[in-house]
Formats: sequence, structure tokens, C-alpha cells
Amino acid sequence: MTYLVLLGLIISIIFAFMGMSGNKTFTDKDRKRGLLGLIPAHLQWVIGVILYFVSPLGISNATEGFMKDSTSRLYILEHPLTMIIAVVLITVGYARSKRLQNDKKRFSSIAIFYTIALILILARIPWNAWPTN
Repeated sequence: MTYLVLLGLIISIIFAFMGMSGNKTFTDKDRKRGLLGLIPAHLQWVIGVILYFVSPLGISNATEGFMKDSTSRLYILEHPLTMIIAVVLITVGYARSKRLQNDKKRFSSIAIFYTIALILILARIPWNAWPTN
């Protein structure tokens, strides 16, 4: 699912920057491209919240002194908090693009908010836990 989130965000960002730089009209197709970043991010967030409460690496691991252990701190605090902020930014960027009237501002709303969210997501993915093959 994480790959879908990253791919959806990258596609949305690329088309938003292309629309912004090309002075294109923001169409319904562009709105749907924005959904490519929004929907997988929200689905991943729901799955993440469930895992946070069920997984042994989640809230059940929050014992005294977990802030001193970088791995525990990542899984209990840093990763969830950063992902919540990223999903909020994606949601705000998409919502603003629907409300704004200027086409260039609509594209820039998606481009800016989605890019910041993507940077946050990439910064807090636990890369060391990903399979190497």
C-alpha cells in the first residue's frame, strides 16, 4: 500500500506542476488526478491507525523510557505523528484546489501541499524495516 501512496503522490505532483507551469485549465480530469494522491494516503492512514493499536511496535510498546530508544520512538511517536501531518496536508491541498477559482492557484495548491507531504512521508518511513529483496 505504501508504494501506491508514493506513486499516487508523485503522479499528482507531476501533473500539478505541469498544469501550473503550462498555464492550463484545471479540469475534472485534474481533480481526479489529485485524488490519486488523496485516496491511497487516506486508506494507508486508516490501516496505519489500526496497526498502531494492534501491532506490538505500536502503542502497546509505549513503556517508560521509550523516548530514549530511537526505534521505539520512531514507531510510537515520530512515524505516526508525521504521517498524520502529511495526510492533513494532502487533504488541505486537495480541498483548497476544489475551492479556489484561479486555475494556477488550484494546481499550485496540490503541488505545494502534496510535495511537502511527500517529503514528510519519505523522511519518516522506517526504511530499515523494509525488505531488501
